[in-house]
Amino acid sequence: MAEKPNTASPIVGIDLGTTNSLVAVFEPGGPRVLGGDAGEILPSCVRYREDGPPIVGSEARERAVEFPRETVTSVKRLMGRSLADCGDEVPYLGCRIIEGPHHTARVELPWGRVVSPQEVSAEILRELKRRASEALGTEVSRAVVTVPAYFDDAQRQATRDAGRLAGLEVVRIVNEPTAAALAYGLGAGKETEPRTVAVYDLGGGTFDISILRITPPIEEGQTSFFQVLATAGDTRLGGDDIDRALVRMFTDEIAELLGLERGTLESFDAPTRRALIGFAEAVKMKLSEDESASVRIELGEDRVYERTVRRDELESLMEPWVDRTIEACRRAVGDAKASPGGSSLEIDRVILVGGSTRVPMVRRKVEEFFGLEPYCALDPDRVVALGAAVQAGIMSGGDLGMLLLDVIPLSLGIETQGGAVAKLITANSTVPARATEMFSTSVDGQTSIKIHVVQGEREMVEHCRSLGEFHLSGLPPMPAGIPQLEVEFLVDASGVLSVRAHERRSGKRASLQVVPNHGLTREEVESIEAESFAHAREDMTRHRIVDLIVNSKLDLKWIGERLAAYGDKLESGNRAELESLIASLSAMVADAERDWSSVDADAFYALKQELDSASVRLQEIGIAESLRRDAE
Repeated sequence: MAEKPNTASPIVGIDLGTTNSLVAVFEPGGPRVLGGDAGEILPSCVRYREDGPPIVGSEARERAVEFPRETVTSVKRLMGRSLADCGDEVPYLGCRIIEGPHHTARVELPWGRVVSPQEVSAEILRELKRRASEALGTEVSRAVVTVPAYFDDAQRQATRDAGRLAGLEVVRIVNEPTAAALAYGLGAGKETEPRTVAVYDLGGGTFDISILRITPPIEEGQTSFFQVLATAGDTRLGGDDIDRALVRMFTDEIAELLGLERGTLESFDAPTRRALIGFAEAVKMKLSEDESASVRIELGEDRVYERTVRRDELESLMEPWVDRTIEACRRAVGDAKASPGGSSLEIDRVILVGGSTRVPMVRRKVEEFFGLEPYCALDPDRVVALGAAVQAGIMSGGDLGMLLLDVIPLSLGIETQGGAVAKLITANSTVPARATEMFSTSVDGQTSIKIHVVQGEREMVEHCRSLGEFHLSGLPPMPAGIPQLEVEFLVDASGVLSVRAHERRSGKRASLQVVPNHGLTREEVESIEAESFAHAREDMTRHRIVDLIVNSKLDLKWIGERLAAYGDKLESGNRAELESLIASLSAMVADAERDWSSVDADAFYALKQELDSASVRLQEIGIAESLRRDAE
């Protein structure tokens, strides 16, 4: 859980973005973005130097073509992820990306130095901290930092680590759409009726959609409630993807012009790659205002690539990405309707967040889906930072009359016997959240229990994402089913998970601050919920059969032991029935272990129940014998 913040310095709000970052503070007149000499917005760009400190911001971005290998952009898309997760993004980053410890993505600089994404993000945070300290005239050491709602534990922890490296205590992590809603709610006027707001957040590298219920105070002086009903999104979808689609179009056409095979970005040297990405970004931004944009690229040897890009061409390239955001909106609205009190859900307002929402096609598609003209009064580039400052003001002790209730994006659970998942906290549960579940063992004499923590919506571990595992060891040997293992999940207000385990009989305890090595890939985030619906019936059946196998094995063990000890005291008919049922259930367990789909779950359950009923007399004899021995 987050440490209790000290009160020695002001708390600022930081929007740590893929393309740009900002810092803001809450003052008596409201939240205010703090700027430096170059302006309020800080490009999230870092250029490293072998003989001096890194350069952060506009100067680094403007000279990225000149120093392609030394300049790191869009580092947010590497945070808390493995090299394999980054996949086809690597060629577009310009700098050299290699695999670090535990398969994590790292940046290798030309002179051999290797830096982590957290270190790069720390340089951006350090510059924001410097700006805030200068503007406020005091040293800033605490911050509320925003992240995409669909950031998982690894990415949230990486963000906290970056803050620590920058000398900032991250007192709270807030989801970006929720921060935007806080800023919206602050300026929403004297509304008296509850309203449901959709926050559509399409930034440079990530996309989120959150549905919130904002309940104003009944009387003056009371608290407004901001309750997140549902969230959906994609941590690998944003304006960068549109830039890269344009780059692919440019490279294909340049290859054709030069008489080469169909081009790839890897075919070009690093400065050319940087230049192509810069051209693509400029074209996208111009087409948000104009119907066409011109591109001219000198190819050397008097060869020139020149063409005009029309807005309809850009929209054709963008459509698959924008459609993916609309599908996420559809999921979020469906989940919100399934939440308590959400059956009659009607969206009252749609707020646009992120620079990519300036693209006309995005606004048009959002309006078509929700049937509402998007609310554009808030600056999409600044609203997240302003909302972070509002939360910072609340945490500083200011009486803003606002209470934030956020949610977790995906279910959390542990692996049980047979590879099934026991979900302790389900998706879209309000944070902070706490859940406790009791478990036991399935093997005699276990002295250690492995606790495997997973994330996802499917019923089997193989279809979910591993978050980490730890062992509760040093247990005294006990028969199967006797240990009483209490597992507790705690998700703090920042969405960070801690797990505790306590074996009650022995008193042994263990805990884990879940810090997985990398986060969810785009494909996993996309497919987790879709697969959970497509395979729901199959998954539930498999889960049920796995549980029946585990419980039947315990029954067969206990009943078999008692039959061996007291079978001669049973009536012959009862003993014969028990032996027959034991043989039948053992055969069904064996069949289920070979191929779970070949077994009828209802028949399996009925046979187990029949054996349990037939063993009642045997249990009575066992109890009587135990009492007799105790009396002697």
